[in-house]
Amino acid sequence: MKNVEVKGLSTKELKEKIDAEAVSLNQMKINHSISPLDNPAQIKHLRRTIARLKTELHQREQIINK
Repeated sequence: MKNVEVKGLSTKELKEKIDAEAVSLNQMKINHSISPLDNPAQIKHLRRTIARLKTELHQREQIINK
């Protein structure tokens, strides 16, 4: 997910996306520990996507609190 796409989401959508991606990441980690994934770089990509979403959410909260 690109930064442009993240900025286009509403705050509610950001929170929902973070929760959904976190669940997906946990499931992917569990699956990878049982049997290796075809592309283990997916874990890294998903972790970074969650970080992008959280960063945008934090920036919006900072703007609101000012």
